[in-house]
Amino acid sequence: MKSQNIDRIVVIDVETTGLSAQRGGRVIEVGAVEIVTGAIVNEYATLIDTGASINYGAWLVHGISAEMLDGKPVPEDVWPELHGFVGDATLAAHNAPFDRTFVQHECGLLGMNLPNQWRCTVSLSRKMLPRLMNHKLETVYRHLFGGLPVGAKQHRALDDARMAARIWLELGGR
Repeated sequence: MKSQNIDRIVVIDVETTGLSAQRGGRVIEVGAVEIVTGAIVNEYATLIDTGASINYGAWLVHGISAEMLDGKPVPEDVWPELHGFVGDATLAAHNAPFDRTFVQHECGLLGMNLPNQWRCTVSLSRKMLPRLMNHKLETVYRHLFGGLPVGAKQHRALDDARMAARIWLELGGR
């Protein structure tokens, strides 16, 4: 395993066709926010045309339709590009086990490995804010910043990654 860069964190969020990669769920949107020495410096985001059908329950959450994916980049283009964006950074996500499973599954389908370490903003918020009623992304963000960012679309990858990145920074993630 290559060494991890702790001064560089990439916060990732994915939107999927379903809840389980093992049951055929695919990533149809990825958003990533790069943090270098405590500052947000770069972003990456794209919809992904996997050709997979979108579970109705998943569509109700993120609102991404098959029509929105027509003509968007395919996994064979997206995942190598994201891999290059991430490099050796430590990765973070809100509920990291979910995102990590899907990211590793998508990379694995292409014979790629992403051995980076992962951190979880849910775990961090549970440790730092144990009295919150729950540790959903929106709840933690509202608690820390008083409201959601103007114009942010909940359950869309880049907006969720931006919120998770701000949570990471505010809670002193390491």
